[in-house]
Amino acid sequence: MARARRSANDPSHAGDALQQQTQTTMTDRQASTARNQENSLAAFLAKKAEFDAQLAELAQASEDHFGADPETVLWGEAAWLSDATAKLKDIVDQHFRRGEYET
Repeated sequence: MARARRSANDPSHAGDALQQQTQTTMTDRQASTARNQENSLAAFLAKKAEFDAQLAELAQASEDHFGADPETVLWGEAAWLSDATAKLKDIVDQHFRRGEYET
């Protein structure tokens, strides 16, 4: 049995071509989405490692009273710690959606 060859002007041929093009576009879009997600994850994990390292540094510095001698601490050290605490509080509030970041 020989199959009849469709002409390029045949409406069903045009429909097949459109369907194939749509499938290719969907596949390309899915591949692009997958690559985008992989790249996003890699960037996120790199920043998370940086964040974790900074937290570890801050924890160690806190153990050492941020280099201040508790017996000779003055207002400059207290003001610096107050400023650093406010910045850290802002980050915590953003993450946990508290205060001005509450939704």
